[in-house]
Amino acid sequence: QVQLVESGGGLVQPGGSLRLSCVASGNIFSIASMGWYRQPPGKQREMVAGITISGGTNYADSVKGRFTISRDKNMLYLQMNTMKPEDTAVYYCNAVTRTYSYFWGQGTQVTVST
Repeated sequence: QVQLVESGGGLVQPGGSLRLSCVASGNIFSIASMGWYRQPPGKQREMVAGITISGGTNYADSVKGRFTISRDKNMLYLQMNTMKPEDTAVYYCNAVTRTYSYFWGQGTQVTVST
């Protein structure tokens, strides 16, 4: 089992920055990859960024060049710059183990608005 807890959400103005954090606990040595997903109001959950155990990253087209995912031991981060109103969503931390079990955090609200 892997437990994930996100933090760092909040209200930010368009063009501003925010950094999300996620702390993983439990059987963290079983994790093969981690990522950030988001669910905008009234929409389905979508992948934002992912990072593998070897450090490879991938991003949704909508955030390329603005968001950066990084990992340090049991911590996962998402640096969000030049934010837009369409980035408003609940952001979830995700971990996938080597046996393809999926784990999710409880989510953190991010609102981009004036």
